[in-house]
Amino acid sequence: MSETTQPEHLQRKLGARHLNMIAIGGSIGTGLFLASGATIANAGPGGALLAYCLIGVMIYFLMTSLGELATHNPTSGAFFTYGTKYVEGGFGFALGWNYWYNWAITVAFELVAVQFIMKFWFPDIPGFYWSAIFLAVVFGINALTVKGFGESEFLFSLVKVLAIIIFIVIGIFMIFKIMMTPGTEVFANWSKGEAPFVGGLSALIGVAMIAGFSFQGTEMVGVAAGESKDPQKTIPIAIKQIFWRILLFYVVCIFIIGTLIAYDDPRLLQAASSENITLSPFTLLYEKAGFAFAAGVMNAVILTAILSAGNSGMYSSTRMLFDMAKNGSAPKAFAKLDGRGVPMNALYATTAIAALCFLTTFIGEEQVFNWLLNMSGMCGFIVWLGIAVSHYRFRKGYIAQGNKLEDLAYRAKFFPFAPWFAFILCAIVVLGQNYQAVLAGDVLAVVSTYIGIFLFLVIWLGYKWKFKTKLVPYQEMDVRPMNVDREQ
Repeated sequence: MSETTQPEHLQRKLGARHLNMIAIGGSIGTGLFLASGATIANAGPGGALLAYCLIGVMIYFLMTSLGELATHNPTSGAFFTYGTKYVEGGFGFALGWNYWYNWAITVAFELVAVQFIMKFWFPDIPGFYWSAIFLAVVFGINALTVKGFGESEFLFSLVKVLAIIIFIVIGIFMIFKIMMTPGTEVFANWSKGEAPFVGGLSALIGVAMIAGFSFQGTEMVGVAAGESKDPQKTIPIAIKQIFWRILLFYVVCIFIIGTLIAYDDPRLLQAASSENITLSPFTLLYEKAGFAFAAGVMNAVILTAILSAGNSGMYSSTRMLFDMAKNGSAPKAFAKLDGRGVPMNALYATTAIAALCFLTTFIGEEQVFNWLLNMSGMCGFIVWLGIAVSHYRFRKGYIAQGNKLEDLAYRAKFFPFAPWFAFILCAIVVLGQNYQAVLAGDVLAVVSTYIGIFLFLVIWLGYKWKFKTKLVPYQEMDVRPMNVDREQ
């Protein structure tokens, strides 16, 4: 397509299999492969399992809410669009920018993690070069057509899924003593010391944030809806499968790790620190099963997971910036598509933020790693809060205008309990994440923990003050379904 016939809309090239893998693959990354060990070390096997179960139920409810919104109005603007149409203009504006800088910063975080992973094989090569190489790879994949992105993400996610399935099979064999030392008591770690619950309620709230970080990315199916084929059919399929994937990939993995590795094993905490990022609880279990090559294999899998997370993060943040620009909430230059239907200007801007990974050259890997992690951690929960509020108000407005639920392409179950449960649990985790620092008056710790909330409120209230926006009345909401029969 020539420059004179540039498309006006994103291209709907993502099929059901792409959405299915994006839905689960977008959330499988360093959170599950590395940070899962820290949840068990801090809260015990019972506390970690309970945290993952609660967050898993919350994510299922949120994804059904998002499924209803995304099938009714499939757009890459997703949370920005829903917040603006169904809540309030400033709320949607802040939600969109929050999602953009959340994932742009997360790409930078993943590129810093690449530096630690590559040290395993090449300890003498400066990490700067590895970040540059992987940033170029992620940029190149996203500069392709959306179908090229979909195929690459499908392959990345497939590697992660296969690795987890193999892990579960080996873990089950070990639990049933097929691959364990004779005489070993399998469930001893559930009654050892303070187990199964360690640290009480405060520890449970703390690890819930880590569990939530592990799940972040499942909402990408909402952004991908803007470029999916027949979203009324493909999105519900992806949403329905999320619950079983959560149950299999997260809850079962945590149960296996908590059962086979003692919560007071110091290596579990070491696995979550940036200096020991190559020490995964998955690796510990493989070694316990007698696989000496486990470290190298798991390093390769974790590297694939990092590349996948960076790839999908670059995609979703670029699409969010494009849609905001298209709707006048970002500079119009970011709404321009090239001849292949790729928003290159938005991609350039996102890549510039991802280049924060190069700060490691001046500040140090450890500091940048923790700084980026703190900046991105809260933002995902803010997006989830936005989904719950947007869905609740959409459904209320839809009914208030005399529409029938039977006419929805996909209808979320358990309304209004589901969005209320998700909202309340999100709020508890967000506000209670580091309440000890608040009580102790530790300003630096408070700022580093809650910086995401502060930025969101500044953007929201600033927009609201400037444009005098108000809550959208139910009777005035635009609840019409989006017409997806656009030119390809």
